[in-house]
Amino acid sequence: MKGLYIILMFAVASCTLCARITPNAYSTSTFDVLTYGAIGDGKTDDSNAFLKAWDDACGTEGTPTLIIPDGKTFMLQPLLFPGPCKPATITIEFKGTIIAPRAVEDWRFRQNKNNTWIKFSRINGFVIIGGGKVDGQGSAWWTKYPKKSDENKRPTAIRFYNCHNLTLNNLTHIDSPRNHISIDDCKYTSISNLHIAAPKDSPNTDGIDIALSTNVLINNSTIETGDDCIAINNGSSYINISSIFCGPGHGISVGSLGKDKMYATVEHVYVKNCTFNETSNGARIKTFEGGYGYARNITYEDIIVVRVKHPVIIDQYYDPKTDIIEQAVNVSDVTFLNIRGTSLGKNAVELNCDNIIGCTNIVLNNINIIRVDGGEAQSVLVIDVRFGRKEDHGSISATAIGMRLEPLDVRTNLLIRLDGPVDLILGTS
Repeated sequence: MKGLYIILMFAVASCTLCARITPNAYSTSTFDVLTYGAIGDGKTDDSNAFLKAWDDACGTEGTPTLIIPDGKTFMLQPLLFPGPCKPATITIEFKGTIIAPRAVEDWRFRQNKNNTWIKFSRINGFVIIGGGKVDGQGSAWWTKYPKKSDENKRPTAIRFYNCHNLTLNNLTHIDSPRNHISIDDCKYTSISNLHIAAPKDSPNTDGIDIALSTNVLINNSTIETGDDCIAINNGSSYINISSIFCGPGHGISVGSLGKDKMYATVEHVYVKNCTFNETSNGARIKTFEGGYGYARNITYEDIIVVRVKHPVIIDQYYDPKTDIIEQAVNVSDVTFLNIRGTSLGKNAVELNCDNIIGCTNIVLNNINIIRVDGGEAQSVLVIDVRFGRKEDHGSISATAIGMRLEPLDVRTNLLIRLDGPVDLILGTS
């Protein structure tokens, strides 16, 4: 009997020990980079500590959280954080600061890939939150490669590739060498409460670039950079952007599309309740000559422009060439609705459409933009004017500048420039 009691006690103890050392598939685990050897003094290379913490978090089950603690600055070399990961959701609680190496020559790119500083790849159910800061230390790169044509020599700061069900919330991101955030080949992305900033003369420092991605939501963010606040590029669809304060920068752009005579598509884009402050462009669609494909079902609605050079623009001659080209990206079903504010330039609305393909079903509705310098074209309120297609009424060309088109309420000259065949509806709701 005594022997049986000892055996039972041993069995109970063994089971208790097993319960302590066996991972719980539904446990919540934290992985603090400090416990993996990160220093956080802004000088020491903390890359390996971050990678080790990521490997453990990605490889565990349950609901892991990788912690970047507040009050610390972590210097990181170019890194790849790979998936897929075991858990259905993995979170980075980002409260501290990460910085890139200060000097260009101090960057150590891995696997001979020099186009990205931090890359997250093939991760499903990925959440980054917390109020932290990303500093790309871009000034050295801008000095070494100052031209716009040098953009491929400068790295993107953060790239998300093939990540699905991605959430980014409450982060500050400054001074990327090139564009700050790339969303590539991702599905179901939610981005909110970001502050992205770089000097207005910094080259190619887009805020957020989207490509080959669907169902992307971006809202409640401030973006002030040297290039597009947001660029929606080839292969993107169902993009919803709202409550963005953009400026300085180049506006919120569809494109550029069709570079090097390539096929490109963008569709189902909705931009609403955004403010452009002292930007070079506001609502913009840009395509290269010679490309093909389409940009369609695009709406800019409830937009405020403040001292913007080109408030509304479709440009099918972006970076024009001298070659005779007989194809273009087809721009159609585009609506500009309820756009008001002030323009720095002569033309508040510019539709520079391809001479062959043209633009079709373009709607301008309730546009009220005043020229700030008191020039002759001071405002435009357009009511119920329709221009047909080229085959019906001929091309509407640059001679339309300053034309009186009735019924209009225009103090002096019309602020709308139309180049190329345009199927256009002007009106108020």
